[in-house]
Amino acid sequence: MRPLARRRVCAARERGSPLSKLSIQDVTRTFPGVRGGLPTQALLPTTLAVADNDFITILGPSGCGKSTLLRIVAGLDTPSAGRVLLDGAPVTRPGADRGMVFQSYTLFPWLTVRENVCFGLRERGVPPARQHDAARYWIDKVGLAGFENHFPKMLSGGMQQRTAIARALANDPKILLLDEPFGALDNQTRSLMQELLLALWEAERKTVLFVTHDIEEAIFMASRVVVMSARPGRIKADLAIPIPHPRHYTVKTTAEFSALKAELTEQIRVEALKVSATA
Repeated sequence: MRPLARRRVCAARERGSPLSKLSIQDVTRTFPGVRGGLPTQALLPTTLAVADNDFITILGPSGCGKSTLLRIVAGLDTPSAGRVLLDGAPVTRPGADRGMVFQSYTLFPWLTVRENVCFGLRERGVPPARQHDAARYWIDKVGLAGFENHFPKMLSGGMQQRTAIARALANDPKILLLDEPFGALDNQTRSLMQELLLALWEAERKTVLFVTHDIEEAIFMASRVVVMSARPGRIKADLAIPIPHPRHYTVKTTAEFSALKAELTEQIRVEALKVSATA
């Protein structure tokens, strides 16, 4: 049995574990046809278990349903069939137990950094003193101390995403969901943000589900990389990343990293060719 296939078998056994933090069970999504057109099947039955404190990246070609799956977990979309459980409870709508960070900058432009980070806490009725304590902690953690009173228009893209991550984590969610959060950043800033988020995870051990198109990013960040097929999306591979923590950016130059990258590049290339063949 080839290495990737062998790891898929091991992962499939793990998906049956009752101890999963997040359990995605036979989830499908079909969108109605537009103006009399045929329906679009975005997701075939998809099953995935995410363990507590796990960091999973989801990788696949454009249009494969990665973001759709993440939105269903967030409660922003509803599956056509199947269900999602978080700590055994069904996910039916958005909630503070899931922190979401999008690719686009989603800060409130009329609020300062501190006020943006406090927003979710304020909406939940958390006392102001506790709001400010949480904001101070997370603003410092993401390296924005001294920028508390700045408005989003005064910040770079990387600083805005740092604020968005702090806002999501300030609510102390059970799971952090990120949809291409660094996709709009330049390469240097993107690399620095990867290191920042990974360091936060290594320190805080939040459960993370992270969607990306970038193979190198997927390997560097994750304890597991889930590969999705071309639309209609399904999980075609579940690859464990055996690189120890803490991870330094120089790990990207190692032979082990290169081998993983080659393996995943081939997986994605096969699916991308299917997309181009039907375009």
